[in-house]
Amino acid sequence: MQRRTLFSAAALGLLAATVASAQAPRITPAEIDGHLRFLSSDLLEGRAPATRGGRLTAEYIASQLRESGVQPGVNGSYFQRVPIDIVGAVPGSIRVSAGGKANGTLRYPEDVVVWGGSAAENSAANAEIVFVGYGSTAPEYRWNDFQGVDVRGKILMVLVNDPPASAREPELFGGRAMTYYGRWTYKFEEAERQGAAGMLIVHTTEAAGYPWHTVVGSWAKEQRMLPRDPNLPAPLAFRGWITDSAATGLLRQAGLNLADLRRRAESRSFRPVRTGITMDVAFRNTVQHLESENVVGVVRGSDAQLRDQHVAFSAHWDHLGIGPAVNGDSIYNGSLDNASGVADILAIARFAAQSPAPKRSLLFVFVTAEESGLLGSEFFARNPTVPLASIVANLNVDGGNLLGRSTDFRVLGENKSTLGPGFARFVAGQGWRTAPDEHPERGYFYRSDHFSFAKAGIPAISIAAGTEYEGKPAGWGTQQQEAYTARCYHQPCDEYRADFDLAGAVQLSEAVLSYALQIANGSEMPAWSPGAEFRRPSR
Repeated sequence: MQRRTLFSAAALGLLAATVASAQAPRITPAEIDGHLRFLSSDLLEGRAPATRGGRLTAEYIASQLRESGVQPGVNGSYFQRVPIDIVGAVPGSIRVSAGGKANGTLRYPEDVVVWGGSAAENSAANAEIVFVGYGSTAPEYRWNDFQGVDVRGKILMVLVNDPPASAREPELFGGRAMTYYGRWTYKFEEAERQGAAGMLIVHTTEAAGYPWHTVVGSWAKEQRMLPRDPNLPAPLAFRGWITDSAATGLLRQAGLNLADLRRRAESRSFRPVRTGITMDVAFRNTVQHLESENVVGVVRGSDAQLRDQHVAFSAHWDHLGIGPAVNGDSIYNGSLDNASGVADILAIARFAAQSPAPKRSLLFVFVTAEESGLLGSEFFARNPTVPLASIVANLNVDGGNLLGRSTDFRVLGENKSTLGPGFARFVAGQGWRTAPDEHPERGYFYRSDHFSFAKAGIPAISIAAGTEYEGKPAGWGTQQQEAYTARCYHQPCDEYRADFDLAGAVQLSEAVLSYALQIANGSEMPAWSPGAEFRRPSR
């Protein structure tokens, strides 16, 4: 297939003129490879926030921005300090046992994974388990899994994902697509609003979108959280996941059938089920009050009337640090997730800084602690370095393209604002297309940093390669992505390989940059779609 380039008259005249110059900057595979090699190195020890490796990562990003000519974005500094509490359950102290209508001790981490709900030195709860279906209170769907039942002080057992749509209501809870009600973050938040003592989410690979070992790799370790907002409800004593088999076994002892409870939970008539099972959960925590950092840079716009508006790029630099050893390797390097996205945005930032400035400013936000629940981007949204109203769009890259040039792109949030259709039209002009999310039920839109921008009212999308690749048979890309999710997502094997095909990384970077410049120079501003849940509140 003849190679196409995004840098054409149809893409953007400014960018085309820049690239046509013999002296113009270019994004190359070698540049992205250099960033990727270093950011994936064992020397950075998995890039966990508030660790030596995390600080080295942030310093590297800042030094690359400075060398590229990108200006500091935080009052003369590249660093936005992010306070983070690091809370680690001491494994030998963890006790999870059942009494009442069921007896037994659950194994950690084979049956359950639990961690503290706040930065407390001790976590403990001894209470009855109440099954609360999907744990959703959604007035717009006329749905309430709590039905007025007081669950204060109880330990809640909840199903992952959303209640399923039906033939009569095909768009219930977004139809096949997950809504925020299906995310584990929402479920814990709602449990706190209900006054619960703790919560266990029942895991299945199909419903969660990832296997149990991903739960273990993500949660059977130190957890990072922002200092508790005093305006929020009291925190849960503990948060956790339980395997489907362990939950089934416990409920069976109490004369309850989990499959039957699942069916009952699919109806609006569902009411919480008291199980008669008492669960005793207790463990000690190590607690540290530390700081991490977002790294922020800016390329100032050229138009006196528009330079105070910003198009924001984002990518998270953190990964899981050092965790449980797998095949003798305990460093969770996070090469695809998300050293690759950081490498792409660094290349974009250098190109932008060394090219003619667009009318609006470009903001580059490399956030910390995404893997701990989007903490860095949440902090940025609460404490923006520029007025939130000045950010007209956010383009996020979480997982670059390491597989070669694709013929399609995946856009998370493609129908929530005009950004998705706009990007689709943009790449169509280059002979490519955007593909619908193959797994909307997994709720990927709510799982990366663009979501923090969206919650703050900023139109936001996350852009990645699709599933079809030049020179590869149909289905090859899907097979590669599914294999990665099954074996290496949040595992030590997500590490750098010299045989990565970074032509696709260049393609993705050029697409994101070109579309951002179109927005930065355009007259029409991105807008939310009618009915979008994250419309910026009118003032």
